[in-house]
Amino acid sequence: MNFRYVMGGFGMVCTAWGGWLLLQQPEPWRIAVWLGGAVVVHDGFVVPAVMAVAVLVGVAGLRLHGVMRGALIVAGSLTAIALPPLLRPGGVANPTVLPLDYLRNWLLALAAIVLFTLAYVGVRAVARRVGLGSRRA
Repeated sequence: MNFRYVMGGFGMVCTAWGGWLLLQQPEPWRIAVWLGGAVVVHDGFVVPAVMAVAVLVGVAGLRLHGVMRGALIVAGSLTAIALPPLLRPGGVANPTVLPLDYLRNWLLALAAIVLFTLAYVGVRAVARRVGLGSRRA
């Protein structure tokens, strides 16, 4: 059987299971509103922001190679995961729920992504200049 059909069937089963679990909730409309909000945020803000960055990169004449694109994807994914704790309301009733300094840790993680990417690109540039990296990886 074609792998595509197997994966499509698996996705349909998971969707049906998720719908069944949604209907088991005491107030399923609240979850549906939240999921709808996620779609609106993605299609209304994230996609236009990514497209604007792509246009600006193209207008500036920059060429983003695989490593740079990978770093941007990792940074974007990290930011998407970090948004809920970063945007949480001021104080929480239980201080152990979100005990860390998420803004500082997110910035440190982004700095690490930038540093590792620059180091990798720099080492490759030096190796290419010296003649060690004649083939493209």
